[in-house]
Amino acid sequence: MTKILLVEDDASIVENLTEYLAGEGYRVRSAPGQQAALELAAQERFDLVLLDVSLADGNGFTVCRAIKADHHIPVIFLTASGDEYSTVAGFDVGADDYIAKPFRPRELLSRIKNVLRLTGSAGAVIRLGDVEVDTVKGVAIKNGRELNLSALEYRLLLVFLNNRGRVLSRNQLLDAIFAIAGEFVNDNTLTVYIKRLREKLEDDPQDPKYIKTVRGLGYKVELS
Repeated sequence: MTKILLVEDDASIVENLTEYLAGEGYRVRSAPGQQAALELAAQERFDLVLLDVSLADGNGFTVCRAIKADHHIPVIFLTASGDEYSTVAGFDVGADDYIAKPFRPRELLSRIKNVLRLTGSAGAVIRLGDVEVDTVKGVAIKNGRELNLSALEYRLLLVFLNNRGRVLSRNQLLDAIFAIAGEFVNDNTLTVYIKRLREKLEDDPQDPKYIKTVRGLGYKVELS
């Protein structure tokens, strides 16, 4: 059973989400604040963290940073702040997604499933040539060296790996990025992140062997 850590100090939200997610087959453990969350994360293994940005004894950014550093668990922010600063700050500390309050439980459930699928919580190591992606630790390694991928770069890489051999249109890739970058993503953003990903993955980014451009259609990751 997928185990979720819910870090939220609003008792009504905790009660409602715990009941709803339990009905969908998830086990939920809750923590009312920063200290309790860090203690639980150190004691138990979780598959995903739902994390409020504003906590009575701290903030979600601190909790996310610590969890990502020590446990590599996917994190979805629950926030009443939909401003660009809060969104960017969340991604900078490693968040995988965010959802603004108030939200509908079904939308949150969809985001949970999407993050778990894209982060590969089942724990497989995916290989692409000399690149290995450890989906438990959330890292990509090439020739024994860990690649310093941003959250968006890592998301793009997982989307490509989960669709090896298939041509993905720019719109499909934009939709995948939109899940964590929201309104701050556009076509130019995609171009920039594919360029950055190639620079980190490829021996020769100008002549890529992994992320191929299919003229007029989109991109394709080869099976080799």
